[in-house]
Amino acid sequence: MKNQKEITETIRLLEEKLLEPVTRHSAVELDGLLADDFIEFGRSGRVFDKQAVISRIQKDETDKMNLSDFKVVILAPDIILATYRATKTETDGQKSYSLRSSIWRRTGDKWQMFFHQGTAASAKP
Repeated sequence: MKNQKEITETIRLLEEKLLEPVTRHSAVELDGLLADDFIEFGRSGRVFDKQAVISRIQKDETDKMNLSDFKVVILAPDIILATYRATKTETDGQKSYSLRSSIWRRTGDKWQMFFHQGTAASAKP
C-alpha cells in the first residue's frame, strides 16, 4: 500500500475530478469512478443509487466546485474515508456550501467511490 501522503493525493485528485463539469457530464467517466454498489445520502436527506446519481449530476448546471479542508483516514488497506468542505458556485454567482464524506474502495489498481454523503453547511466563519 502507498503511504498516507500518496493516498491522500490520489483520493483528492479523484474527488476533484468528480467536481469537474466535464466529468460530471460524462456517464462513462462517472460509471468508472462510482462502484456498482454506490450509494449516496444527499443534502436533501434522500438516498440515491449509482444510476440515480449519474442521471442527476449529468444535468447539473454548476460552473465551479472547489474543495477545502481535505483529509483522509485509512479505514483498511483498500478502504479510505475522505472528508472535506465543498463550495459550489452556480452560474449566476450564488454560492452554497456543504460538508462531504466519501468512502473509496480499491479493487486491483482502481479506486472507486462506494459511499458519499453531503450535508448543507454555512459559509466558513
